[in-house]
Amino acid sequence: MCYSRLQEGACPKLCISPCLLKGDMRKGRKVTFLKEKKDKPKYNMWQNVWYMVKTAKAESRSVLVLASALILLGVGKNLLGLLVVPAVLTAVETAESIGQILTVILGFTACIILLNGLDAYGNVNTLFGRVNVRTSLIGEMHEKICKTSYPNLESTEFQEKSDKAFDAVSSNSQATEAIWGTLTNLLINAICFVIWLLMMRALSPAVIAVIILATGLSFWISRRANRWTYEHREEEEKYLHRLSYVNRCSENFTLAKDLRIFGMDRWLTELYEQALALYETFKGRGERVLFASDVAAALLTFLQNGIGYGYLIAQILKGQMSAVEFVLYFNAMGGFTGQLKAVMGQLSVLHRQSLDISCVREFLDAPESFLFEGGKMPPEDKGTIVLKNVSFRYPGSDKDTLKDINLTIRPGEKLAVVGLNGAGKTTLIKLICGFYDPTKGAVLFEGEDIRTFDRRQYYQMFSAVFQHFSLLAGSVAENVAQNTNPEMELVKECVERAGMKEKIESLPEGYETKLEKIVFDDAVELSGGELQRLMMARALYKNGSFLVLDEPTAALDPLAENEVYRKYDEMAQGRTAIYISHRLASTRFCDRIILIDGGRIAEEGTHEQLLWQNGKYAEMFAVQSKYYKEGGHEGEG
Repeated sequence: MCYSRLQEGACPKLCISPCLLKGDMRKGRKVTFLKEKKDKPKYNMWQNVWYMVKTAKAESRSVLVLASALILLGVGKNLLGLLVVPAVLTAVETAESIGQILTVILGFTACIILLNGLDAYGNVNTLFGRVNVRTSLIGEMHEKICKTSYPNLESTEFQEKSDKAFDAVSSNSQATEAIWGTLTNLLINAICFVIWLLMMRALSPAVIAVIILATGLSFWISRRANRWTYEHREEEEKYLHRLSYVNRCSENFTLAKDLRIFGMDRWLTELYEQALALYETFKGRGERVLFASDVAAALLTFLQNGIGYGYLIAQILKGQMSAVEFVLYFNAMGGFTGQLKAVMGQLSVLHRQSLDISCVREFLDAPESFLFEGGKMPPEDKGTIVLKNVSFRYPGSDKDTLKDINLTIRPGEKLAVVGLNGAGKTTLIKLICGFYDPTKGAVLFEGEDIRTFDRRQYYQMFSAVFQHFSLLAGSVAENVAQNTNPEMELVKECVERAGMKEKIESLPEGYETKLEKIVFDDAVELSGGELQRLMMARALYKNGSFLVLDEPTAALDPLAENEVYRKYDEMAQGRTAIYISHRLASTRFCDRIILIDGGRIAEEGTHEQLLWQNGKYAEMFAVQSKYYKEGGHEGEG
């Protein structure tokens, strides 16, 4: 069985047969994934650094101020660590008194303690600003994904950009926050490296060259090993994604009944063990690469230290260097090597963090296919919508979903859209609501192409209830108003008109009763019919001029659906209403019915006219009527 079938709609990339996995592991084959071709990032490293600096300046200046202070403290601590022993030795060599020597030691100790204390204080307090900068980016990204043009949400490319961007802001250790630590340490080490280099200029240039060469080679080997890990991170993510997927399935409340009835726990355990074995194999490959790198780096470190320290020992044995100079250069040589490695390592880290920050920026810069700010305002709320020679094809499809649709929807009209599953009914509604733009033709409102409007203002004209509606973790009142500050009198009025007053007021906390048990332990679960009425109340609260119902009652039985549609008919008085239903009798009260078949308007008229025509509509109605009569619901549905 396919791995992704545990959850309908799971990503095809996760689809993998447990049998094949087991066979591949038994035969010792490597199970790997093809690496996706990487596009060059839109922004380079320094552009991304400047972007973060500008963001910090706008959101939390303390980040820049404290980073500057931490750099000065870091350089000071390194200098004190370098000079403390030579200073004490100098005091001893010049035969200073014990009191003076102790004063020198205590003075350095006090300075080091003070700088360490200030550094710790600065590191703790800079976290608040850094978190604020990262969360400001999260806010921008949430706004982007909530307001972006609807077609972006169905774009694989946009979704991939979204996933990468949100990963880059998901925790304190991610690039958008960790970059400040990298920049701070990079500048500390760069400044110290320059100081150490100036101090060592009196040594043999050949020795300095050997140290730099060995350090550079050691860094290159380590970077190659780290690069292996980085280049295979998508492979690692896929293994981790599988493990996480199985975990989520085992905890998924909606799967709880299936898990118990069908004994899926054994299957999930098998899948988890197989995915874990693959992940462990992958990690083993990585550990072997890192081990070889560590061995090579250790040999090079031994070589450079042997040459460097051997040179210093030779100098002091020849009497060409004092004990104080020996200690000073000994410490400086170690610091020089460490600072050089640190600078190169942090530049490498900064480059990787820059790639993640570039993902954030590219997501925020993702192009919009609709006009928002700058678009025209719709001329009026109540008007005529015309679909003129409209065809629509989904991206990547080889045929049109809708073909040459010509339709006029007049103010105050009740229009029903019916047809078999897959006929294009929902796509038609999405075009009317402005979620898509036609591939050919135009959708006009009061004679103007809706592509010229501010699309968000156009959306304001619609109150809609879709088959898959949103229910958020919050109170009943918040779900009706769709905000955290509802007008309670209006909420109560809408709930009463939707026929839910008695039910809501019977709940322990009334309109403040929480919904969604996944968040609130004391949440209440409403039945399908009750949820439909709650959605009615939500549509009433918004009070749009156009009421759109896209098969919201598909999960209800015919009697419940008929009752719900009567309620919708009452609340649609004075508005333009568009209904989609696969149960034809539920919409026979409408002024006009259109039947979509094969992406075209095949039939059009009132319920009685379409029955008289004895076409596709009459055939479908006869089949449904027979079914309901046999089921004991004669006259309903």
